[in-house]
Amino acid sequence: MLSKQDQLTELVRELESQNHVFSADPLLITEKLKDEQGTPIQKLHWRASRIDANGSLAGTLGKIDARIKGIIIIMSVIWCVSGFLGLFTLLQANVVNFFYVLVCLLGFHTLMLLAWLVLTLVNQGKQSPSIITSFISPSQLIRGKDDVTQASVRLYERQLQHTGMRWYVGRFSHQLWLATLTGMLFAIIFLLIVRQYTFSWESTLLSNDTLVTLTQWLGWLPSKVGFSVPDASAVAQSRLVSEPMPLTIARQWASLLIGSLLMYGIVPRAMAWAVCAWLFAHNKMRLDLKLPYYQKIIDFWQRDVVDADDFNEQIQPVAPKAKVSQGKKLVALLEYPYHDDNWYQFSAGHHIEDFGVVDGREDIQRLLDYLDNHDVQVLLGIHTRALPDRGVLRKLDKIASHAKQGLVVQLLADEALLKLSRDNPERITNEQREQQNQQQLRYNQWQKALAERQIGLVSL
Repeated sequence: MLSKQDQLTELVRELESQNHVFSADPLLITEKLKDEQGTPIQKLHWRASRIDANGSLAGTLGKIDARIKGIIIIMSVIWCVSGFLGLFTLLQANVVNFFYVLVCLLGFHTLMLLAWLVLTLVNQGKQSPSIITSFISPSQLIRGKDDVTQASVRLYERQLQHTGMRWYVGRFSHQLWLATLTGMLFAIIFLLIVRQYTFSWESTLLSNDTLVTLTQWLGWLPSKVGFSVPDASAVAQSRLVSEPMPLTIARQWASLLIGSLLMYGIVPRAMAWAVCAWLFAHNKMRLDLKLPYYQKIIDFWQRDVVDADDFNEQIQPVAPKAKVSQGKKLVALLEYPYHDDNWYQFSAGHHIEDFGVVDGREDIQRLLDYLDNHDVQVLLGIHTRALPDRGVLRKLDKIASHAKQGLVVQLLADEALLKLSRDNPERITNEQREQQNQQQLRYNQWQKALAERQIGLVSL
């Protein structure tokens, strides 16, 4: 999977392509980062973190990640308990067939480990099986319908389809097997502490000599790490035993059983888990900086005018100049009030119907009903704090479609900042200068939105 910072950066890209309204302005943050030092990937990470100023995006990603990890932990606990109970049930009799128990412990496990190894070598480069990833599918773990949740789910689903996820799924599978074997180990140790067992073996086809050789082969690796192994005499005495055997021989068989479970079960599975964990980290999914979205941002940060012949100026869209009619006019403020009641006196003239602030659905509908029944030109005042997002532009389009004499817009600046910059420019603080820059950036955004809709802009 992507790192947490990469996930947040990708989520911002996903949401920005859907015109999502963030808690901070992406354009302003991108502009600020142009003068900061750092690699492109670092600056992209900083940009995503600053856009997610209230932490809602990171919170949603963290919620999905926590639920996936919670599912893995719960399944590991269930597998561990099932292994404990399975072996506890198997070792209820006092006389135990050693090789039968050993096959029950390691037979299926060994076959599955070999099958995984073969499939890993055969299916190189292929994505993980969907039947396994369905256990940790984000669409099953979180059900929110908001834009952020849906985009986060899609982001995780794409990560699950990445080829490197096969090692994540392999690590998950080995973890479940380790949990099962660990549960079995706990059960064996617990039962050997509280009960005395007699270990025997029986075979129709195999002779004593064959079983002695097999036991020596089986005990070679456990003996290297200090586990006891029954000798030839102990193997011969253990055939078809139905009565309690000497404690020393029973302890040798018990030691071999524990040693075999560790050396042929837990250790190989732990090694496979470690290999998958290393390969998953080595093949981790990373941001694709070649995407046009990232290339556009990086190019903006790296753009530098070296020579006039090499400089291609990007023309800023400009809204057409408003043509104010001499007839009756309707003036209104969009969403935000303005302290100057005569904000329109330089442009609107006489015969004015003042609708005040239009914001909610009822205000918009009242305005549209009026426009349907009156032949007026609409002058709409938009405060610098208003963001040209989808909701605001939808209102703007509705008003424009109902205004019979057309719609013109007047952008309203923060009068306190305007007066300060005009009368006392030397007293402007860094914070106020930043507010001025943000106001200019917002002005350019509205210029672009109005230019796309060919809505006239009143020049003051």
